[in-house]
Amino acid sequence: MRELEGRRLVIGVTGGVAAYKTAELVRLLVKAGADVHVVLTEAGARFVGAVTFQALSGNPVWTDLWDARMSNNMAHIDLTRGADAVLIAPASADVLAKLVHGLADDLLTTLCLARDCPLLVAPAMNRQMWEHPATVRNVAQLREDGVTVLGPDAGDQACGEVGMGRMLEPELLFEAVAARFQSKLLAGRKVVLTAGPTFEAIDPVRGITNSSSGKMGYALARACARAGAAEVVLVSGPTGLPAPWGVRRVDVKSALEMRDAVLAALPGADVFIGVAAVADYRPAQPAEHKIKKSGEALALTLAPNPDILAEVAARPDAPFCVGFAAESRELDAYAEGKRRAKKLPLLVGNLVQDGLGGDDNEVILYDDAGRHPLARAPKPAIAQRIVEHLAALLRARKG
Repeated sequence: MRELEGRRLVIGVTGGVAAYKTAELVRLLVKAGADVHVVLTEAGARFVGAVTFQALSGNPVWTDLWDARMSNNMAHIDLTRGADAVLIAPASADVLAKLVHGLADDLLTTLCLARDCPLLVAPAMNRQMWEHPATVRNVAQLREDGVTVLGPDAGDQACGEVGMGRMLEPELLFEAVAARFQSKLLAGRKVVLTAGPTFEAIDPVRGITNSSSGKMGYALARACARAGAAEVVLVSGPTGLPAPWGVRRVDVKSALEMRDAVLAALPGADVFIGVAAVADYRPAQPAEHKIKKSGEALALTLAPNPDILAEVAARPDAPFCVGFAAESRELDAYAEGKRRAKKLPLLVGNLVQDGLGGDDNEVILYDDAGRHPLARAPKPAIAQRIVEHLAALLRARKG
Protein backbone atom coordinates (compact mmCIF):
# COMPACT_ATOMS: atom_id res chain seq x y z
CA MET A 1 0.00 0.00 0.00
CA ARG A 2 1.45 3.36 -1.03
CA GLU A 3 -0.55 5.20 1.61
CA LEU A 4 1.79 8.22 1.64
CA GLU A 5 1.72 8.80 -2.11
CA GLY A 6 2.15 12.52 -2.82
CA ARG A 7 3.07 13.44 0.76
CA ARG A 8 6.14 15.61 1.29
CA LEU A 9 7.95 15.00 4.58
CA VAL A 10 10.98 16.65 6.15
CA ILE A 11 12.93 14.34 8.46
CA GLY A 12 15.33 15.95 10.93
CA VAL A 13 18.15 13.80 12.32
CA THR A 14 19.96 14.98 15.45
CA GLY A 15 22.87 13.52 17.40
CA GLY A 16 22.14 10.11 18.84
CA VAL A 17 22.95 6.48 18.18
CA ALA A 18 19.27 5.96 17.32
CA ALA A 19 19.97 7.73 14.02
CA TYR A 20 20.60 4.30 12.50
CA LYS A 21 16.88 3.59 13.01
CA THR A 22 16.02 6.71 11.03
CA ALA A 23 17.66 5.22 7.96
CA GLU A 24 15.12 2.38 8.06
CA LEU A 25 12.30 4.87 8.73
CA VAL A 26 13.26 6.85 5.62
CA ARG A 27 13.23 3.64 3.60
CA LEU A 28 9.73 2.78 4.82
CA LEU A 29 8.41 6.28 4.10
CA VAL A 30 9.81 6.28 0.57
CA LYS A 31 8.44 2.79 -0.07
CA ALA A 32 5.00 4.10 0.93
CA GLY A 33 5.25 6.84 -1.69
CA ALA A 34 6.43 9.81 0.39
CA ASP A 35 8.76 12.49 -0.95
CA VAL A 36 11.33 12.60 1.88
CA HIS A 37 13.84 15.39 2.49
CA VAL A 38 16.42 14.81 5.23
CA VAL A 39 17.95 17.60 7.31
CA LEU A 40 21.03 16.39 9.18
CA THR A 41 22.53 18.28 12.11
CA GLU A 42 26.28 18.38 12.65
CA ALA A 43 25.92 15.97 15.57
CA GLY A 44 23.57 13.71 13.61
CA ALA A 45 26.13 13.38 10.82
CA ARG A 46 28.57 11.86 13.32
CA PHE A 47 26.32 8.79 13.53
CA VAL A 48 24.91 8.35 10.00
CA GLY A 49 26.30 10.23 7.01
CA ALA A 50 24.51 12.29 4.39
CA VAL A 51 25.34 9.80 1.61
CA THR A 52 23.25 7.11 3.32
CA PHE A 53 20.20 9.33 3.64
CA GLN A 54 20.57 10.64 0.09
CA ALA A 55 20.67 7.10 -1.27
CA LEU A 56 17.58 6.09 0.74
CA SER A 57 15.51 9.22 0.11
CA GLY A 58 16.52 9.90 -3.48
CA ASN A 59 16.86 13.60 -2.58
CA PRO A 60 19.77 15.86 -1.59
CA VAL A 61 20.48 15.94 2.14
CA TRP A 62 20.59 19.33 3.85
CA THR A 63 23.03 20.16 6.63
CA ASP A 64 23.99 23.83 6.43
CA LEU A 65 21.89 26.91 7.13
CA TRP A 66 23.89 28.69 4.44
CA ASP A 67 23.68 25.92 1.82
CA ALA A 68 23.98 27.62 -1.58
CA ARG A 69 22.27 24.73 -3.42
CA MET A 70 18.94 26.41 -2.67
CA SER A 71 18.62 29.08 -5.35
CA ASN A 72 17.54 31.81 -2.95
CA ASN A 73 19.82 30.61 -0.10
CA MET A 74 16.72 30.13 2.07
CA ALA A 75 16.62 26.42 2.75
CA HIS A 76 15.22 27.17 6.20
CA ILE A 77 12.13 28.63 4.50
CA ASP A 78 11.71 26.63 1.32
CA LEU A 79 12.19 23.13 2.76
CA THR A 80 8.95 23.29 4.74
CA ARG A 81 6.86 25.16 2.19
CA GLY A 82 4.50 22.56 0.79
CA ALA A 83 5.61 19.98 3.34
CA ASP A 84 2.92 17.94 5.07
CA ALA A 85 4.93 17.46 8.26
CA VAL A 86 8.34 17.72 9.90
CA LEU A 87 9.51 14.77 11.99
CA ILE A 88 12.66 14.94 14.10
CA ALA A 89 13.95 11.41 14.76
CA PRO A 90 15.95 11.04 16.88
CA ALA A 91 15.13 14.19 18.83
CA SER A 92 17.88 14.77 21.38
CA ALA A 93 17.38 16.50 24.74
CA ASP A 94 19.31 19.43 23.28
CA VAL A 95 17.01 19.96 20.31
CA LEU A 96 13.89 19.60 22.49
CA ALA A 97 15.19 22.40 24.70
CA LYS A 98 15.94 24.58 21.67
CA LEU A 99 12.47 24.03 20.23
CA VAL A 100 10.83 25.05 23.51
CA HIS A 101 12.77 28.31 23.69
CA GLY A 102 12.62 29.16 19.99
CA LEU A 103 16.38 28.97 19.51
CA ALA A 104 17.50 28.81 15.88
CA ASP A 105 21.24 28.21 15.60
CA ASP A 106 21.29 25.67 12.76
CA LEU A 107 19.24 24.69 9.73
CA LEU A 108 16.95 22.23 11.54
CA THR A 109 15.97 24.48 14.46
CA THR A 110 15.57 27.46 12.13
CA LEU A 111 13.24 25.66 9.72
CA CYS A 112 11.20 24.40 12.68
CA LEU A 113 10.71 28.01 13.76
CA ALA A 114 9.76 29.06 10.23
CA ARG A 115 7.51 26.10 9.40
CA ASP A 116 3.79 26.24 8.64
CA CYS A 117 3.16 22.49 8.91
CA PRO A 118 2.82 20.06 11.86
CA LEU A 119 5.91 19.14 13.87
CA LEU A 120 6.48 15.67 15.34
CA VAL A 121 9.40 14.64 17.54
CA ALA A 122 10.66 11.18 18.49
CA PRO A 123 12.81 11.62 21.61
CA ALA A 124 15.91 9.46 22.13
CA MET A 125 18.26 9.81 25.08
CA ASN A 126 19.67 8.24 28.22
CA ARG A 127 17.00 7.44 30.81
CA GLN A 128 18.39 9.99 33.29
CA MET A 129 18.28 12.72 30.65
CA TRP A 130 14.67 11.76 29.84
CA GLU A 131 13.70 11.84 33.52
CA HIS A 132 15.52 15.11 34.29
CA PRO A 133 13.10 17.85 35.42
CA ALA A 134 14.26 20.15 32.61
CA THR A 135 13.40 17.55 29.95
CA VAL A 136 10.07 16.78 31.63
CA ARG A 137 9.20 20.51 31.54
CA ASN A 138 10.33 20.85 27.94
CA VAL A 139 8.28 17.89 26.71
CA ALA A 140 5.20 19.18 28.53
CA GLN A 141 5.67 22.60 26.93
CA LEU A 142 6.13 21.12 23.46
CA ARG A 143 2.85 19.24 23.82
CA GLU A 144 1.14 22.43 24.97
CA ASP A 145 2.57 24.17 21.90
CA GLY A 146 0.91 21.57 19.65
CA VAL A 147 3.97 19.45 18.92
CA THR A 148 3.27 15.71 18.67
CA VAL A 149 5.63 13.69 20.89
CA LEU A 150 6.09 10.09 19.75
CA GLY A 151 7.48 7.90 22.50
CA PRO A 152 9.98 7.22 23.83
CA ASP A 153 10.01 3.54 24.64
CA ALA A 154 11.65 1.60 27.46
CA GLY A 155 14.40 -0.98 27.11
CA ASP A 156 18.12 -1.51 26.77
CA GLN A 157 20.10 1.62 25.95
CA ALA A 158 23.43 2.07 24.18
CA CYS A 159 24.97 3.35 27.42
CA GLY A 160 24.29 0.00 29.03
CA GLU A 161 21.41 1.17 31.21
CA VAL A 162 17.78 0.11 30.99
CA GLY A 163 14.75 2.40 31.12
CA MET A 164 12.72 5.01 29.27
CA GLY A 165 14.43 6.93 26.50
CA ARG A 166 14.77 4.54 23.55
CA MET A 167 13.49 5.95 20.29
CA LEU A 168 10.46 4.11 18.97
CA GLU A 169 11.19 1.47 16.36
CA PRO A 170 10.99 2.61 12.71
CA GLU A 171 7.83 0.58 12.05
CA LEU A 172 5.97 2.30 14.89
CA LEU A 173 7.14 5.75 13.80
CA PHE A 174 6.01 4.96 10.28
CA GLU A 175 2.57 3.99 11.61
CA ALA A 176 2.33 7.21 13.59
CA VAL A 177 3.18 9.29 10.53
CA ALA A 178 0.85 7.38 8.21
CA ALA A 179 -2.02 7.67 10.70
CA ARG A 180 -1.91 11.47 10.48
CA PHE A 181 -3.05 11.33 6.87
CA GLN A 182 -5.95 8.89 7.28
CA SER A 183 -9.57 10.03 7.46
CA LYS A 184 -10.70 9.96 11.09
CA LEU A 185 -13.79 7.87 10.42
CA LEU A 186 -13.84 6.46 13.97
CA ALA A 187 -12.93 9.65 15.83
CA GLY A 188 -13.99 9.47 19.45
CA ARG A 189 -14.95 5.80 19.29
CA LYS A 190 -13.71 3.01 21.52
CA VAL A 191 -13.10 -0.26 19.68
CA VAL A 192 -12.50 -3.68 21.22
CA LEU A 193 -11.24 -6.50 18.98
CA THR A 194 -10.14 -10.09 19.28
CA ALA A 195 -7.45 -11.64 17.11
CA GLY A 196 -5.44 -14.79 16.56
CA PRO A 197 -6.06 -18.36 17.66
CA THR A 198 -6.78 -19.66 21.12
CA PHE A 199 -4.82 -22.46 22.77
CA GLU A 200 -6.78 -24.99 24.83
CA ALA A 201 -4.47 -26.97 27.09
CA ILE A 202 -4.56 -30.78 27.08
CA ASP A 203 -1.66 -30.98 29.52
CA PRO A 204 1.19 -28.58 30.45
CA VAL A 205 2.86 -28.94 27.03
CA ARG A 206 0.11 -29.88 24.57
CA GLY A 207 -3.05 -28.19 23.43
CA ILE A 208 -5.75 -27.70 20.81
CA THR A 209 -5.30 -24.70 18.52
CA ASN A 210 -5.74 -23.70 14.87
CA SER A 211 -3.83 -22.11 11.99
CA SER A 212 -5.04 -18.53 12.45
CA SER A 213 -2.08 -16.14 12.17
CA GLY A 214 -3.84 -13.14 13.72
CA LYS A 215 -2.87 -10.99 10.73
CA MET A 216 -6.44 -9.96 9.90
CA GLY A 217 -7.25 -8.98 13.46
CA TYR A 218 -4.02 -7.01 13.83
CA ALA A 219 -4.61 -5.30 10.49
CA LEU A 220 -8.09 -4.28 11.65
CA ALA A 221 -6.75 -2.95 14.96
CA ARG A 222 -4.20 -0.95 13.01
CA ALA A 223 -6.88 0.38 10.64
CA CYS A 224 -9.10 1.41 13.57
CA ALA A 225 -6.23 3.29 15.22
CA ARG A 226 -5.42 5.00 11.94
CA ALA A 227 -9.08 5.94 11.58
CA GLY A 228 -8.80 8.01 14.74
CA ALA A 229 -10.46 5.72 17.28
CA ALA A 230 -10.05 7.22 20.75
CA GLU A 231 -9.12 3.82 22.17
CA VAL A 232 -8.38 0.48 20.53
CA VAL A 233 -8.10 -2.60 22.74
CA LEU A 234 -6.85 -5.77 21.04
CA VAL A 235 -7.43 -9.00 22.96
CA SER A 236 -4.98 -11.35 21.28
CA GLY A 237 -4.39 -15.05 21.36
CA PRO A 238 -0.85 -16.39 20.84
CA THR A 239 0.81 -14.76 17.81
CA GLY A 240 4.26 -13.49 16.96
CA LEU A 241 2.94 -10.11 15.78
CA PRO A 242 3.88 -6.75 17.33
CA ALA A 243 1.10 -4.54 18.70
CA PRO A 244 0.19 -1.84 16.17
CA TRP A 245 0.78 1.83 16.92
CA GLY A 246 -1.98 3.33 19.08
CA VAL A 247 -3.34 -0.07 20.15
CA ARG A 248 -3.43 -1.52 23.66
CA ARG A 249 -2.91 -5.26 23.46
CA VAL A 250 -4.11 -7.73 26.07
CA ASP A 251 -2.45 -11.14 25.70
CA VAL A 252 -4.46 -14.29 26.43
CA LYS A 253 -4.24 -17.98 25.58
CA SER A 254 -7.52 -19.80 26.06
CA ALA A 255 -11.07 -18.98 25.03
CA LEU A 256 -12.05 -18.53 28.68
CA GLU A 257 -9.22 -16.05 29.19
CA MET A 258 -10.26 -14.24 26.02
CA ARG A 259 -13.87 -13.98 27.21
CA ASP A 260 -12.80 -12.53 30.56
CA ALA A 261 -10.49 -10.01 28.90
CA VAL A 262 -13.17 -8.92 26.43
CA LEU A 263 -15.75 -8.39 29.15
CA ALA A 264 -13.22 -6.40 31.19
CA ALA A 265 -12.43 -4.16 28.20
CA LEU A 266 -16.03 -3.72 27.04
CA PRO A 267 -17.29 -0.83 29.25
CA GLY A 268 -17.59 2.28 27.11
CA ALA A 269 -16.97 0.41 23.85
CA ASP A 270 -18.78 1.63 20.74
CA VAL A 271 -17.64 -1.25 18.53
CA PHE A 272 -16.74 -4.89 19.14
CA ILE A 273 -15.08 -6.87 16.34
CA GLY A 274 -14.71 -10.60 16.89
CA VAL A 275 -11.93 -11.62 14.52
CA ALA A 276 -10.22 -14.30 16.60
CA ALA A 277 -10.53 -17.94 15.62
CA VAL A 278 -11.82 -19.02 19.02
CA ALA A 279 -11.79 -22.76 19.66
CA ASP A 280 -15.34 -24.11 19.88
CA TYR A 281 -14.28 -26.78 22.40
CA ARG A 282 -11.67 -27.27 25.13
CA PRO A 283 -10.51 -30.34 27.04
CA ALA A 284 -12.94 -30.73 29.91
CA GLN A 285 -10.20 -31.65 32.39
CA PRO A 286 -6.62 -30.80 31.33
CA ALA A 287 -4.04 -33.13 32.83
CA GLU A 288 -1.98 -31.69 35.65
CA HIS A 289 1.19 -33.34 34.34
CA LYS A 290 2.46 -34.23 30.87
CA ILE A 291 0.61 -37.24 29.46
CA LYS A 292 3.15 -39.96 28.72
CA LYS A 293 3.08 -41.74 25.39
CA SER A 294 1.79 -45.29 25.85
CA GLY A 295 0.96 -46.52 22.37
CA GLU A 296 -2.70 -46.75 23.33
CA ALA A 297 -5.46 -44.61 21.85
CA LEU A 298 -6.11 -41.42 23.82
CA ALA A 299 -9.66 -40.23 24.34
CA LEU A 300 -10.38 -36.58 25.18
CA THR A 301 -13.66 -35.31 26.57
CA LEU A 302 -14.30 -31.85 25.15
CA ALA A 303 -16.47 -29.16 26.72
CA PRO A 304 -17.99 -26.31 24.69
CA ASN A 305 -16.34 -22.92 24.94
CA PRO A 306 -18.42 -19.77 25.41
CA ASP A 307 -19.51 -17.94 22.26
CA ILE A 308 -17.90 -14.56 23.02
CA LEU A 309 -19.43 -12.71 20.08
CA ALA A 310 -22.96 -13.99 20.77
CA GLU A 311 -22.64 -13.08 24.44
CA VAL A 312 -21.50 -9.53 23.67
CA ALA A 313 -24.15 -9.03 20.97
CA ALA A 314 -26.92 -10.19 23.36
CA ARG A 315 -26.07 -7.65 26.05
CA PRO A 316 -28.65 -4.90 26.66
CA ASP A 317 -25.82 -2.37 26.26
CA ALA A 318 -24.25 -4.15 23.29
CA PRO A 319 -21.88 -2.12 21.12
CA PHE A 320 -21.99 -2.29 17.34
CA CYS A 321 -20.89 -5.89 16.79
CA VAL A 322 -18.94 -7.21 13.81
CA GLY A 323 -18.48 -10.93 13.35
CA PHE A 324 -16.21 -13.06 11.18
CA ALA A 325 -17.05 -16.38 9.57
CA ALA A 326 -14.42 -18.57 7.95
CA GLU A 327 -16.12 -21.40 6.10
CA SER A 328 -14.90 -24.23 3.88
CA ARG A 329 -18.07 -24.25 1.69
CA GLU A 330 -21.45 -22.59 1.17
CA LEU A 331 -20.15 -19.27 2.45
CA ASP A 332 -23.27 -17.20 1.73
CA ALA A 333 -25.63 -19.56 3.52
CA TYR A 334 -23.46 -20.14 6.58
CA ALA A 335 -22.25 -16.55 6.95
CA GLU A 336 -25.65 -14.92 6.58
CA GLY A 337 -27.16 -17.56 8.84
CA LYS A 338 -24.60 -16.76 11.52
CA ARG A 339 -25.22 -13.03 11.16
CA ARG A 340 -28.97 -13.39 11.58
CA ALA A 341 -28.71 -15.92 14.42
CA LYS A 342 -26.48 -13.61 16.44
CA LYS A 343 -28.32 -10.44 15.34
CA LEU A 344 -25.15 -8.81 14.02
CA PRO A 345 -25.32 -5.62 11.95
CA LEU A 346 -22.19 -6.66 10.02
CA LEU A 347 -20.40 -9.92 9.34
CA VAL A 348 -17.23 -10.53 7.33
CA GLY A 349 -17.13 -13.90 5.59
CA ASN A 350 -14.45 -15.74 3.70
CA LEU A 351 -13.55 -19.23 2.60
CA VAL A 352 -10.70 -20.64 4.67
CA GLN A 353 -8.71 -21.38 1.54
CA ASP A 354 -8.89 -17.68 0.61
CA GLY A 355 -7.27 -16.19 3.68
CA LEU A 356 -6.71 -18.20 6.84
CA GLY A 357 -3.08 -17.80 7.88
CA GLY A 358 -2.03 -15.94 4.70
CA ASP A 359 -1.07 -12.35 3.87
CA ASP A 360 -3.95 -11.72 1.44
CA ASN A 361 -7.66 -12.22 1.79
CA GLU A 362 -10.85 -12.19 -0.24
CA VAL A 363 -13.97 -11.44 1.79
CA ILE A 364 -17.65 -10.65 1.50
CA LEU A 365 -19.36 -8.19 3.83
CA TYR A 366 -22.89 -9.12 4.90
CA ASP A 367 -25.28 -6.56 6.38
CA ASP A 368 -28.98 -5.72 6.29
CA ALA A 369 -28.55 -4.31 2.78
CA GLY A 370 -27.13 -7.55 1.37
CA ARG A 371 -23.72 -8.86 0.39
CA HIS A 372 -20.74 -6.69 -0.59
CA PRO A 373 -17.78 -8.59 -2.10
CA LEU A 374 -14.30 -7.11 -1.69
CA ALA A 375 -11.68 -8.01 -4.26
CA ARG A 376 -8.69 -10.01 -3.14
CA ALA A 377 -6.04 -7.75 -1.59
CA PRO A 378 -3.42 -7.66 1.17
CA LYS A 379 -5.02 -7.85 4.60
CA PRO A 380 -4.16 -4.22 5.55
CA ALA A 381 -6.07 -3.02 2.47
CA ILE A 382 -9.01 -5.32 3.28
CA ALA A 383 -9.00 -4.03 6.86
CA GLN A 384 -9.20 -0.44 5.67
CA ARG A 385 -12.18 -1.26 3.44
CA ILE A 386 -13.94 -3.01 6.33
CA VAL A 387 -13.41 0.01 8.59
CA GLU A 388 -14.79 2.32 5.90
CA HIS A 389 -17.90 0.15 5.58
CA LEU A 390 -18.26 -0.11 9.35
CA ALA A 391 -17.97 3.65 9.76
CA ALA A 392 -20.65 4.22 7.12
CA LEU A 393 -23.02 1.87 8.98
CA LEU A 394 -22.31 3.70 12.25
CA ARG A 395 -23.10 7.05 10.64
CA ALA A 396 -26.32 5.68 9.15
CA ARG A 397 -27.37 4.24 12.51
CA LYS A 398 -26.70 7.55 14.25
CA GLY A 399 -28.61 9.44 11.56
